[in-house]
Amino acid sequence: MDRTDRVVRVIAASPAAVYRALLDRESLEAWLPPSGMRGRIERWDPRPGGGFRMILTYLDATDGPGKTSDATDVVDVAFADLVPSERVVQRAVFAADDPAYAGTMTMTWHLAAAGAGTEVTVTATGVPAGIDQAIHEAGIASSLANLAAHVEGAR
Repeated sequence: MDRTDRVVRVIAASPAAVYRALLDRESLEAWLPPSGMRGRIERWDPRPGGGFRMILTYLDATDGPGKTSDATDVVDVAFADLVPSERVVQRAVFAADDPAYAGTMTMTWHLAAAGAGTEVTVTATGVPAGIDQAIHEAGIASSLANLAAHVEGAR
């Protein structure tokens, strides 16, 4: 069964500011890793058909296990669709030997004006079976909290 994980947060910044943070390499490295992780982008091509490779490292390896190694998750992300100030669609593939993490997960970041801010809805489909839904949604919520802190502080 194809599972859908979804998290919503209102961020006190314009859709344009949130969209910029979704497509800026340094911003992504700063806010995308959820609590307990840090991230590094190896390759960067922010256009439809382009993408990036992110290496996520657990700050405490006992919080793992990682998908790629005990302490890391390596993910290759392709930009499937980019609509300025409205939507970013990513296709993510984890580098993992375990078949429970195989497949392509689609992450859609939908931005909608909400008063003076932006309602950000992250929808993940095709989530690999090895990723626990509650942990995944908590990770997305953590990333959204980081995004909020990043763009709200930049106003």
